[in-house]
Amino acid sequence: MATDLTTPVPAHPDVAPIQRRTLRLLLTTQIVGGIGVTIGIAVGALLAAEIAGTALAGLALSAAVVGGALLAVPVTRITNGHGRRPGLAFAYGVGTVGGTLIVLAAATRSIPLLFVGMLLFGGGSTANLQARYAAVDLAAPDRRARQLSLIVWATTIGAVAAPNFAALADRATRGWGLPALAGPFAFSAAAFVLAAGVLLLWLRPDPLLTARRLAAARSGDPGPAEAPPLPPGTDPAAPGPVSATGPASAPSPASATGPVSAPSPVVAAAEPVAAPAPPARRGAGMRAAWSVVRARPAARLGIAAVAMGHLVMVAVMTMAPVHLREYYAVEEVLPVVGLVLSLHIAGMYGLAPVVGWLADRSGRRPVILGGIGTLLAACAVTGTAGHHTLQLTVGLILLGLGWSATMVAGSTLLSESVPDPVRPSAQGLSDLVMGLAGALAGAVSGFVMQVAGYPVLSLLAAVAVAPLLALALRRAPVGAPDEKE
Repeated sequence: MATDLTTPVPAHPDVAPIQRRTLRLLLTTQIVGGIGVTIGIAVGALLAAEIAGTALAGLALSAAVVGGALLAVPVTRITNGHGRRPGLAFAYGVGTVGGTLIVLAAATRSIPLLFVGMLLFGGGSTANLQARYAAVDLAAPDRRARQLSLIVWATTIGAVAAPNFAALADRATRGWGLPALAGPFAFSAAAFVLAAGVLLLWLRPDPLLTARRLAAARSGDPGPAEAPPLPPGTDPAAPGPVSATGPASAPSPASATGPVSAPSPVVAAAEPVAAPAPPARRGAGMRAAWSVVRARPAARLGIAAVAMGHLVMVAVMTMAPVHLREYYAVEEVLPVVGLVLSLHIAGMYGLAPVVGWLADRSGRRPVILGGIGTLLAACAVTGTAGHHTLQLTVGLILLGLGWSATMVAGSTLLSESVPDPVRPSAQGLSDLVMGLAGALAGAVSGFVMQVAGYPVLSLLAAVAVAPLLALALRRAPVGAPDEKE
C-alpha cells in the first residue's frame, strides 16, 4: 500500500475534537443548504416555464448549473486566502442573492432577471459541493473517504425533505403577496442565510487554516498570517510559535512534504519524503493547480472520475422523465417520475458512507473502477428498459450508486494527491470541470433524445466512460506516493 506523503495529517492530540466539531457543523449546514438547493430544483423549471415559456425552462436550470460551476473560481480564491469558513459563507451568500432575484423576477415577470437569479442561485450548489472537501482537511488518512462521504450523505436528508418544504413554503408565502412558485425561492434564500450564519459563527478554528498551521509547524515555516504555528501540546485553536527542532517527546504534526507521522521533527528529517511537485505558492490559483494535477496521475484520475461520473449521471437521469412520458398519460406520469427519481437520489446519496468505508479499506482506485462498472451496467439497464418502469428504476438506482462511487473516491483521491499550497485550487478546479461537464451533458442529452431516442443516449453515455476506464486501469508508477492503492 502506497502511503500518502503529500497531505498534512493531524498528529496533534487536540485535532480530533476539532474534526468532530467540524463534521457536526458541516452535516448541519449540508442539510439546511441541501433543502434550499433542492427546493429550487423542484420548482425552478415550473417557474421558468411560467415566466419565460416551456422552451426556455431547461435553459434556466442550465443557468443554475453553469453559475454553480463558474462560482467555484472566486470561492476557491477566497478559500485559498482566508480559509473554508469565508469561502463557504460567500457561496451561500451568492445563492441568497440569486434566490432573492428569482422572487423579484416572479413578481415582475422579468425574464432577464430570472436568468441572472438562476445563475447566482447556483452558489448554493457550490457551497454544498465544496463542503465535502472541508471534511478531509483534518481527517486521518484511513478515515478521509468515510468522513467526506458523510457530508455527501447528509444531502439525502435535504433532498428528501425539500419537496414537502416547497409546497409548504408556496402556501405560506401566498399571504405575503408573492406570486405562485416564488415562495420556495424565498425559503431557499432564508436557508442559505442560515447556513452561512452557522458557518461564520461556529466553524472555528477553520479546518483548512488549522491544517496549514500544523504543516507549517512541522516544516518550520511561519505559516499564513491568519494562522500562526502551533506550540507543542497546546490547543490548535491557540496560535503560538513552534521550533522546528523541538523536543523529541512533543507530538509532531505532519507536513505537506513529510511522512504521515513521526515521533519528532529530528527523526522526520531522516525519513523519505514525497517526490517534489511542480512549484506552487501558497494560495496559488487554478492555473498553478492544473500544472500540479497534470504532473500527478492520481490527481488526474481523481478529477476525471468526478467529472465523467457526473456527466454520465446527468445525461441519463435528466431524460428519464421524458422517456417515461412516452408511456404514461399526463395525469399518471408525475407520480411515477417522483417515485423513480426519489429512488435514484437514494442511490446517489444513501449509501455514500458505505462507499467511503470501502474506499478507505480497499483503496480509491478499486472503488473508482467499481463505480465505472456500475455506471456501465446502469447504461445497459436503462438503455434496454423500454416501457418497463421497474427496469428503468433499477438502472437509475445503479446510476446513482456509480455516481456516488466516482464522486467519493475521486474527490478523496484528488484531495490527498496534491500538496497543501494548491489543494483548495485543485478542488475548485475539480468542481468547475464537474459542473461544466454536467451542463454539457444536460444540453446535449435533450438533442440526442429528440434525434435518436433514450437507448442511443444510454449507449453514448456508456461510450463516454471508456476514457475514464482506460485511465483507471493504467498502472500507477512504482513507488508513487500520491495515492492509496
